[in-house]
Amino acid sequence: MTSVDGSHMGAAVSRRKQRAVAISIAVSLVLAVAKGIVGLATGSLAILSDAAQTVLDLGTSALTFYAVRVGDKPADSDHHFGHAKVESVAALIETGLLIATGIAFVVEAGKQLFYGGEPFEVTWWVAGLFVVSIVADFFRARMLKRVARETGSEALEADALNFTTDMVSSGLVLLSLAGMYFGLPAADALVALVIAGFIGWNGIRLARRTIDTLVDTAPAGVVETIEKLAEDSEDVLALQRARVRLSGATLFAAVDVTVRRTLPFDRVDAIKARFEDAVRSAYPNADVTVTAHPVALDDETVFDKVMLIAARRGLAVHHVTVQHLARPDESSEQLSVSLDLEVDGAMSFSTAHDVASGLETAVRRELGEDIEVESHIEPMLTAGLDARDAGAVTRMTFSGILSELAAETGRLAFVHDVRVRVNDEGLFVTCHCFAQPGQTVAEVHDAVDALERGFRGRVPEVRRMIVHAEPRG
Repeated sequence: MTSVDGSHMGAAVSRRKQRAVAISIAVSLVLAVAKGIVGLATGSLAILSDAAQTVLDLGTSALTFYAVRVGDKPADSDHHFGHAKVESVAALIETGLLIATGIAFVVEAGKQLFYGGEPFEVTWWVAGLFVVSIVADFFRARMLKRVARETGSEALEADALNFTTDMVSSGLVLLSLAGMYFGLPAADALVALVIAGFIGWNGIRLARRTIDTLVDTAPAGVVETIEKLAEDSEDVLALQRARVRLSGATLFAAVDVTVRRTLPFDRVDAIKARFEDAVRSAYPNADVTVTAHPVALDDETVFDKVMLIAARRGLAVHHVTVQHLARPDESSEQLSVSLDLEVDGAMSFSTAHDVASGLETAVRRELGEDIEVESHIEPMLTAGLDARDAGAVTRMTFSGILSELAAETGRLAFVHDVRVRVNDEGLFVTCHCFAQPGQTVAEVHDAVDALERGFRGRVPEVRRMIVHAEPRG
């Protein structure tokens, strides 16, 4: 559903851009014809320069129309980042034409200043044409700027700049007409020089911005914003690298961050997704890719490292015990690690032993070749068991034994929710009890172990037993 909505939105944006350019082309055509006729009839260099710029605008608007049609095409097998840079190329061509036109009129204006030009009669309808031109350029420049800002189109922005330039040029032509009217024939060439300089200055400014896009210059302030987002994320340790570039309205961001290597994969995926959402909140048109690099921290314990090694190999381990043994000369300590490794009970023992040996070797590589590593292999229940309730009599008998043993520990009380199940493996017993207040986890665990040992001594046929202790009250 999201992709369909996104494609509809993209099509609507494309239609807005094309409609804006089509209106611009129509206005340019009318003004170019009218100014061309007046310029040829009067021989005014200022009018001809303005007419030439309008003709140039007609061509660049047609180029812009083509650019937005191609630039809005989605990414394909040959253009993985889309076609938006076609608009940048079109904008660069437009600026080149602007600069070339400005240079040509500088040359012509210089000739006229040195060698003189043909005077012409200033009439009201000539002046009226340029008043109309100013009004038309004002409204279409404002329209194109608005659409360019809303769609992020560089080509439309270039078009808007052209027509802003046209508006100023037409105003300068009116000044030249006033100068001619009051007997200043050099006003025509001087205004042409000013128009040419204005065209060149705007063209160079737009060219610099367009070239920045084409050579993938990072937009100002974006990397700093991403750095701040990384600092504000409690799960991201550091920002390694951020590479950003613009292509049309889309900001492409490739971000590398570091995370704890002890985190599970699903947690890392969640961290990446949250960081991508944070970047998109700051830049809604961003296409973000986040790569997470796991790093080891100084506060990792031996237990953390052993569990991480097992998790990377897809192995279930428990009862990891770490011992620090003093060497005979007391010069240093030797590390001893023992653990229980669960494997499929149907696996051949030789295969299971190879799995255990591989795990032990991986632990030694991480912690040092001289450490002791011992593993105990036990079967993992990978399938459900068909079971039945042992009955009320058995449950009441076991409840009495458990309550008696709990009282003997001095730390456990009120055994309840006793359940006894019978399956192909034997008896499975579970129960809940209260732990006396003020105890540590280790103290409660020792008491539960004592309860389980005592119960197994009284009922040796029990295959599995789970005691859930909970705080009293």
